[in-house]
Amino acid sequence: MHDLLVNLELGHVSPRLEDRRLRVVLVDEELPYPANSGKRVRTLNLVTRLARKHELTFICHRNADADEARRAAAFFGDHGIASIVVDRVVPPRSGVGFYARLAANLFSPLPYSVVNHTSAPLRHALRSFAAQRPVDLWQCEWTPYREVLRGLPGPVIVHTQNVESSIWRRYFETETNALRRWYIKGQWLKFQRFEREALAGAQSTIAVSDLDAQVFRNDYGVRRIDVVENGVDTAYFRPPARPRHPKDLLFLGSLDWRPNLDGIVQLLDTVFPAVRAAEPEARLVIVGRTPPAWLHARALQPGVELHADVADVRPYLQSCGLLVVPLRIGGGSRIKILEALASELPVISTRIGAEGLDLEPDNHLTVVETIRDLIPAILHGIRRPTELASQASRGRRAVLAKYEWDFLAARLEQVWLDCVSCPAPHHDPTGFVP
Repeated sequence: MHDLLVNLELGHVSPRLEDRRLRVVLVDEELPYPANSGKRVRTLNLVTRLARKHELTFICHRNADADEARRAAAFFGDHGIASIVVDRVVPPRSGVGFYARLAANLFSPLPYSVVNHTSAPLRHALRSFAAQRPVDLWQCEWTPYREVLRGLPGPVIVHTQNVESSIWRRYFETETNALRRWYIKGQWLKFQRFEREALAGAQSTIAVSDLDAQVFRNDYGVRRIDVVENGVDTAYFRPPARPRHPKDLLFLGSLDWRPNLDGIVQLLDTVFPAVRAAEPEARLVIVGRTPPAWLHARALQPGVELHADVADVRPYLQSCGLLVVPLRIGGGSRIKILEALASELPVISTRIGAEGLDLEPDNHLTVVETIRDLIPAILHGIRRPTELASQASRGRRAVLAKYEWDFLAARLEQVWLDCVSCPAPHHDPTGFVP
């Protein structure tokens, strides 16, 4: 109190913390634009709002698509966000080189994803920026990017998208090939060690759900955890003006993400053939970015449509009768469920697909335990569309009450302010300790 009175007498009044313009550096795989994946949707909606008040800089690798990279840089510039893009593309997950890198990773204490996303050019760009300009806060947009931030001065936030080790555990539990199962178990154990060490050295860990936060707290002993849920733009995603096609089943998601591809295989092999046998007019509409070649071939079977890299998913959310989420593997929470319910599209999901969202099964959406349980649930939805429409209407009201991006961006801003104003004892090892 004495110091405050002295400062007032001398005219030295500090600005209120909530009025402070923070200098925040965000580190990621690439510039997350366009918004054609759940992770990109989340990042874009949060950072474009926070850029109205704070000085943000993205430092990342280059997008694989050169045209996309140019459009992304222009988009961020238009929103007042500076970008520093190193001329290195993250190596692809295909080809001979991919399998050679997988083999080499057997001798590394780090998980493959961490090694693949860590590069000398990115480290150099980060250290050069830190040497030339003050930074209030560093935030990595995906847990593996914690590695390139080691040794930098200042507080670090790890913005998790999932509990990565939980995803690898589910890969292990669902894999049937013995050799792949053995390799996946190794990755699972590596991610357990990496997450424990990476999060222990962070100023704050941001989880996307209370469920993920509980895992970080109980299994990894993380002390500072803040929950900023996934959200949805409820003005952009709205109910349709025209009737739906009740027999059109929608699968929506990034088609270069293994849990989604596993779900697609379950739909094509098990669920959709049984549904179509009972309802011959049923259609499966698959919408997502960068589908593999084998999926193009599988989509030629009767009743299946594939729409790749669409500019706007709303026409599909507004015309189809059901969103089906057949996930056996996953973590975090599904933005596509929020977008569907904001559009009053009924949702039928496995328990894993629906986890992490504060929604009530049988009230806001239909949740089943196993893949095969999807079949009777879908048939029920096709034959009783009015019943599920009422469910989806209640789901929209629930989404409106909790999952607006403006509210979530304000919550993330408060995390930033708290980390800058009340730094915890700093623990940032300069290297990974297996």
